[in-house]
Amino acid sequence: MLRLDNKVALVTGFGSVGEGWGNGQAIATLLARQGARIFGTDLNETAAQNTVRIIREEGGTVEAMVCDGTKSSDAQAMVEACMQKYGRIDILVNNVGRSEPGDPVTMSEETWDDQMDVNVKSAYLACKYVLPIMEKQGGGAVVNVSSIAGLRYAGKPQVAYAAGKAALMQLTRTTAVIYAQKGIRLNCVVPGLMFTPLVKRLADKYVKGDFEGFVAHRHQQVPMGHMGDAWDVAHATLFLASDEAKYITAQEIVVDGGITAATR
Repeated sequence: MLRLDNKVALVTGFGSVGEGWGNGQAIATLLARQGARIFGTDLNETAAQNTVRIIREEGGTVEAMVCDGTKSSDAQAMVEACMQKYGRIDILVNNVGRSEPGDPVTMSEETWDDQMDVNVKSAYLACKYVLPIMEKQGGGAVVNVSSIAGLRYAGKPQVAYAAGKAALMQLTRTTAVIYAQKGIRLNCVVPGLMFTPLVKRLADKYVKGDFEGFVAHRHQQVPMGHMGDAWDVAHATLFLASDEAKYITAQEIVVDGGITAATR
């Protein structure tokens, strides 16, 4: 089950730096383990090469390039490079995202625009150039990585990130309906509070670097009593990308340990 042999997966934001697995890194590695050939991109070359090394050491097939997914020229070059290398794109995983603090009064207009670009426009641009290829091939699967911040207040003042992730889910639903008869499925994975290398950077942004306190608070917020990890996100992504999910489109899989169903 969930094999991806002979499929090509384009994964954006697939690098990771720091201790532990990032979402994109785990997603790309798991898809490779299931037989997919991976083309990955990241804004950080070191982060990208970390993932390349892991996949190749496990015997997988992977190529990577540095890419700013918010720029149309980079997004187009990314897709062209993947096609030149592998000749097709069966799976697109849009994993680019970033959270910045602030409400409409305290947040600068520049930060708002940047958050919309990173969390929504990057997925729009990737879809813009990949969907015609999938249509010509007769089908494909797109998985967009959103956040529970797009569903409810998640405990941090991150209004632009929340708005962007909500927009990403509606972008996914609407596009899924439009492309349903063309054999292309679009779905979202919606992670909750995940214990990834990103948590350290969030602690610096939101609680002045109190990493231990920040981690403890995030664990306490989850009904299961602990955060999830990148592999929880990766396994949900794998399912939605696989042929076993062939009748699922315009949907979200929430991976959050129950937090969106709770009031605390």
